[in-house]
Amino acid sequence: MIALCLIFPLLVEMAGTESSSISQEIGLISGNVGDTVVLRCFNAGDMGIMFSFYKQPFGNVPQLISTIYKYARNATFYHEFKGNPRFSVEGGQGKNNLMITDVELSDSGTYYCGSAYGYMVEFGQGFILIIKDSGSRNMPVIHQPVSESVQPGDSVTLNCTIHTETCAGEHSVYWFRHGSGESHPGIIYTHGERSDQCEKSLEAGSPTQSCVYNLPKRNLSLSDSGTYYCAVASCGEILFGNGTKLDIEAGGSVDLLLFVYCLAIALAFAFILIILLACMIYKMKNMSAVQ
Repeated sequence: MIALCLIFPLLVEMAGTESSSISQEIGLISGNVGDTVVLRCFNAGDMGIMFSFYKQPFGNVPQLISTIYKYARNATFYHEFKGNPRFSVEGGQGKNNLMITDVELSDSGTYYCGSAYGYMVEFGQGFILIIKDSGSRNMPVIHQPVSESVQPGDSVTLNCTIHTETCAGEHSVYWFRHGSGESHPGIIYTHGERSDQCEKSLEAGSPTQSCVYNLPKRNLSLSDSGTYYCAVASCGEILFGNGTKLDIEAGGSVDLLLFVYCLAIALAFAFILIILLACMIYKMKNMSAVQ
């Protein structure tokens, strides 16, 4: 199950990089308990025969929600979604829109829409759905450094400090990355349910504890630039930190490239000068021979 949880997002990413015909209206959706949420997915190709929706709760394996054939009106639902009136699918003409009414905290997760033809299945990039409960209290407080600046090839450790007052030891921690040019943050790492990095408050009778989670990044490149968000799922909710902006300064590389260009130009001038001097010496020798 753990292997499936790790492999599934990779398969989705691989499928999405090869000119996927699946398009999504938005990737990151946030709502409150009781709202109605519509996850819109459209298949622009003609090959898709059956469309599907999967839900991957944070830290768990994907679950099949529904399937619907290209020209069918009604979708087939599976598992706990079967017979649940809160879930419905709008199909037809390449549409595969999933509607969730009266959303609950447990609806938070990543949703993938897929298109199947024969043995080939394409997936969209996925919707990250965050459901909040405005009436909840004592949610964790998350602190992250505002920014980090490093050079290509360097290493950095991003950290996230979480202060919890309730549900101590019953939280899961996730890291999301939002790179430049990307439509929404993508999950990159999870700590799962762990409390071995937490320290309880020294005050007698206090339920507060502080937890520090680190995300090491080594041999950084320009593609690692972006904003890294720490998120904690606790008491049935998930809360995001403000994020740490990681700037990869290409100054060293630019200076080296400029040096190489200048050296190449200097060598070119030296080569031209040598040719001119050779020509002058040759002419002078010819003139001496004539005299």
